Amino acid sequence: MTALLTLLKSKDVSFEMITHPQTIRSAQEGADYFGIEIGQTAPHLVLETENGYVSAILSGDRGRLDFQAVAAILGCQEVKLASPKKVEEITGFRIGTVPLVGLSLPCLFDRSLFRYPVVYGGTGEAQSTLKIAPAAVEACNQVVGYLD
Repeated sequence: MTALLTLLKSKDVSFEMITHPQTIRSAQEGADYFGIEIGQTAPHLVLETENGYVSAILSGDRGRLDFQAVAAILGCQEVKLASPKKVEEITGFRIGTVPLVGLSLPCLFDRSLFRYPVVYGGTGEAQSTLKIAPAAVEACNQVVGYLD
């Protein structure tokens, strides 16, 4: 988590690290725990394409990801979720803990997160959550496209 804190401080963005006694395993669990709308949670997924790996930061109320739309945005033929083993291999983090910022992957960003003043997402550790403005998440990632 030290690298995450260093990055956030270097970008001079406001954020809050929240520790909690339980592991939050889903967007719904996060929304329930923090008393927020599910759309305010921001799962960070890793996707596999024929051109390599890409991350996607989504609003928790998005539902299923349209892989054909993602492929069109990225200019590739096929997109699928990376396996849990690949996610850990590529990012160093387990699924469900992938930090909102700091990955060295191109990133797709869900514009619907801008509905909220802050969003909640991973820190790399199972029992902590990052509370941060969507614009700060956008600024701290290598955004290559947007999901509407």
